[in-house]
Amino acid sequence: MRSEWSIQELARAAGVTSRTLRHYGDVGVLEPSRTGANGMRFYDADALVRLQRILLLRDLGLGLPAIRQVLEGNRDTVVALRTHLDLLRHERELLDRRIEAVRTTIDRTRRGEALMAHEVFDGFDHTRYRDEVVERWGADAYDTGDRWWRGMTDAQRTDWQGRVAQLSREWADAARAGLDPAGPEAQDLARRHIEWLASVPGTPGYGTAEGSPREYVLGLADMYVADDRFAANYGGTEGAEFVRTVLRIHLR
Repeated sequence: MRSEWSIQELARAAGVTSRTLRHYGDVGVLEPSRTGANGMRFYDADALVRLQRILLLRDLGLGLPAIRQVLEGNRDTVVALRTHLDLLRHERELLDRRIEAVRTTIDRTRRGEALMAHEVFDGFDHTRYRDEVVERWGADAYDTGDRWWRGMTDAQRTDWQGRVAQLSREWADAARAGLDPAGPEAQDLARRHIEWLASVPGTPGYGTAEGSPREYVLGLADMYVADDRFAANYGGTEGAEFVRTVLRIHLR
């Protein structure tokens, strides 16, 4: 029975990157069980269970500071995992509702019937990220953005989400195509990205002539790379690194 895994082995098994595991160690949520003479990090069985808990909490929308608090507050692994199991069951219920909502939308659209908002958006809840937003940017930022989102019509929300998804696809396509980060196409993406960030009420720089401040944009760019949830929007870690490079050049 194996007693430890190298950082590369653990990254492959968990479906994350070595960079992510190093970041988890740097912020204090997953320390290696030992470090070799050459600096190589190794992880034991306890670290594997801890990583499972981290990934479960991350998938539930918690940020790393909140995850650290959860892990430090409940050191009984079995009790903690039972709690996670309950949360996962809740997530499954939400996913089932979302599937049914999409199926209903397809069926009504095919039959030419009117769509009902409560059916279309059943199971969708943007408030699941409230704690993370408040922790990063404050309660006022969340409340302002929440009022803006709730004030939209269904059509406005759909249009906004579509434009965001399109921008993310263009970033991912540009990264896969190997575009020059300093070239005009990539830099135009950076310009549009910064304009998009500045268009969201409650974010730093919203409503000002200067727009989003440099530190805010670069901080988000670092988060895209460090957090797999955000990296996925740009085709994975390599895509997120491309976005960060382009933004850094744009704001240089």
